[in-house]
Amino acid sequence: MTADVVIRRARAADAVAIAELVATFAAEALMLRRTPEMVELAIDDYVVGVNTRGQIVACGALKEYSPSVAEIAAIAVSRDVHGCGVGKAIVSAVETLALKRGVYDVFALTLQPAFFAAIGYQRVDRARYPEKIRRDCLGCARRFACNEICFAKNLRLESRAAA
Repeated sequence: MTADVVIRRARAADAVAIAELVATFAAEALMLRRTPEMVELAIDDYVVGVNTRGQIVACGALKEYSPSVAEIAAIAVSRDVHGCGVGKAIVSAVETLALKRGVYDVFALTLQPAFFAAIGYQRVDRARYPEKIRRDCLGCARRFACNEICFAKNLRLESRAAA
């Protein structure tokens, strides 16, 4: 629990609230919009942060590209709880989901490079993830004007170092 926020796996009933949270940042061109239908189709890949009033104040998802590579995606944290460790807790929960699925190589495309650097991710060239480029980037409206920075972490190496 961080800042009176409990992190848990998302449920189908959370899809609209997740899409609304993401939409607040998508309206500022800080992330890509996701519809409630898109979220619901991938609900098993999402985690959420819920405050004491039962409101979703954070979310994140694991987007798998191969049996060994996945993206830490859709990280959104309400400004009401910025700076309280909720973002770090969300990413940690998504990493735990990756480990449960046997995925050790994770990456994130972000406009918040300082955040990912602070939680142990290393800046890498996005070309390292051709699966992402083929599946998502080629059809993206921002394809030729993308300013996201790629960060990666090997969860296997991190878990060995912690042991």
